[in-house]
Amino acid sequence: MNHEQVADRVIKYVGKDNLIAAAHCATRLRLVIKDTSKIDQTGLDNDDDIKGTFSIDGQYQIIIGPGDVDKVYNFLIKKTGLKGVTPDDLKNIASSGKKTNPVLAVVKLLSDIFVPLIPALVAGGLLMAINNLLTSPDLFGPLSVVQMYPGVKGLSELINLLASAPFTFMPVLIGYSATKRFGGNPYLGAAIGMAMVMPSLVSGYDVANFTAAGKMTYWNIFGLKVAQAGYQGQVLPVLAVSWILATIEKWLHDHMPATLDFIFTPLIAVIITGLLTFIGVGPVMRIVSDGVTNGIVWLYNTAGFIGTGIFGTFYSAIVVTGLHQSFPVVETQLLTNISKTGGDFIFPIASMANVAQGAACLAVLFITNNKKQKGLASSAGISALLGITEPAIFGVNLKLRYPFYCAMIASGIASVFVGIFHVLSSALGAAGVIGFISLPPKNYLPFFISIIISMGVSFSLTYVYGKKFAKAADTDDSEDAKGNANLIAVADEVISAPVTGELKSLSTVNDQVFSAEIMGKGAAIIPSDNNIYAPATGVVTVAYETKHAYGIKTSDGAEVLIHLGIDTVNLKGKFFTSNVKQGDTIKKGDLLGTFDIEKLKDAGFDTTVMVVITNTMSYGAVEEIKVSDIEHGDDIIALTQLTANYSSAAVNI
Repeated sequence: MNHEQVADRVIKYVGKDNLIAAAHCATRLRLVIKDTSKIDQTGLDNDDDIKGTFSIDGQYQIIIGPGDVDKVYNFLIKKTGLKGVTPDDLKNIASSGKKTNPVLAVVKLLSDIFVPLIPALVAGGLLMAINNLLTSPDLFGPLSVVQMYPGVKGLSELINLLASAPFTFMPVLIGYSATKRFGGNPYLGAAIGMAMVMPSLVSGYDVANFTAAGKMTYWNIFGLKVAQAGYQGQVLPVLAVSWILATIEKWLHDHMPATLDFIFTPLIAVIITGLLTFIGVGPVMRIVSDGVTNGIVWLYNTAGFIGTGIFGTFYSAIVVTGLHQSFPVVETQLLTNISKTGGDFIFPIASMANVAQGAACLAVLFITNNKKQKGLASSAGISALLGITEPAIFGVNLKLRYPFYCAMIASGIASVFVGIFHVLSSALGAAGVIGFISLPPKNYLPFFISIIISMGVSFSLTYVYGKKFAKAADTDDSEDAKGNANLIAVADEVISAPVTGELKSLSTVNDQVFSAEIMGKGAAIIPSDNNIYAPATGVVTVAYETKHAYGIKTSDGAEVLIHLGIDTVNLKGKFFTSNVKQGDTIKKGDLLGTFDIEKLKDAGFDTTVMVVITNTMSYGAVEEIKVSDIEHGDDIIALTQLTANYSSAAVNI
């Protein structure tokens, strides 16, 4: 790569006078632009040295790649006369002078609170679905599995207990997560959540019946009659209480003498919050929460299949904006009051939208002659069918546009059938083909009919339109083929884990550059240890001052990027150490450096470690080795050499 020429082209595409500020991280140029409509997007998309672009949080990001981005950045700064800034400074520049969108701010807040809870809710939901399979009659015969085989009754009861726990004690989970997000001590938040579901209180599910029957018990507090009512199945009351707790706690920390702070701040914060919870805030927010739930159910019942069709049509567009991250709040409320609501209508619609995007992506696989696009379409399409749509949406469908729109149409049609058949889920799960397990057995057949409609219409529309009218997907990848003909085959190789932890698919990472595999294929690890080790023998090609990323070229030719956490470049090296520098020769298992996982988490950063093969296109296959819990040094990525049948006339050696 000629870094100066790339910088010149970037300046040309973006416009020298259109630049406000620029920074870079391990892989991307991060720019603040005056007017994004003046950007030559076609030029950027067709530039062989630019791997992709996207906009987020007021920044326009251009993906260059590790080892190259800093050099391109230096030329860009020199040629434009801009002052170099850090990514953290750039974030402030991007947000300065702009009014924060209150809707997006609320969505971001709810996302921060509820996304960490999703694994617990999914586990509980799927266990509930398994219990439904065991206890539902007429599924495998006139009797349920438990009735046919009484020996599994105990197992069924245990599964039901495990399934009910996350929903029964939801205020504890929300109290922890919300208080942490509001800046308070999460353990105090959990304690308040526990108080709201104490067994001595009337269960939140029975409050209305007890009150109507005159059986509600009360405390006499300062002459006030305070109901001893629990908050099982409630969401909004806990959010309000968590905010109050965090606000009181932070105020006390600022005003309490240091010698008294440790003991009296938690005491005062909890007692004041507890009084406010049961005397006023809790009862008022319960009314609001019940009103929201009843309103959602009324809207669903009133709009019927027309409403589900409209929602299904625009669901993927909502995903692109990020607004879908607020949906877990609504879904949680629906599921914790399932006797009243009947279930969650959002999950089946999300499944229709996801499989539609997956089917459209797979249609591109059969349309395009572009080898790079074929590879991405095949993996991203399958991923979307299983419920993970970011690679398909951002990597294929939105770039070509027509697959995305065809999928929206198909999703809307399928969602009409979801509304007609009243398909509701009884749990959260993977919103895709396998989403049936989150539904009551009676909904399996209409769910699969709707899935088939969504996939069939989406694939057909995309394929027909693409073959007849689309130009972009028909581009011959002759330049890639020509380049591949000159590649020296890279020997088979296995890359090991640089950290100990839990292996995850790269597509699950909360960063679309990595999840869409724009930088290349690889794997992700949720780390459980602070040490980073060399995944192979080779040379350090990138070692940033911020110590949050390493680039390594192995002895066998693989180019490996190790990226520690998401947006950790903003820490400027805080919580990181490094033992190597660029140009160092390393052996597999050498200690590259350390990072403090707990301090990163406390600072609000995602600690996921991404291991990416940035020269993926040099290989015939880059495949994740399916292992869950791993130790550093365990094999995680298998690389298969590039093979091709070239005639002797085509390649002269």
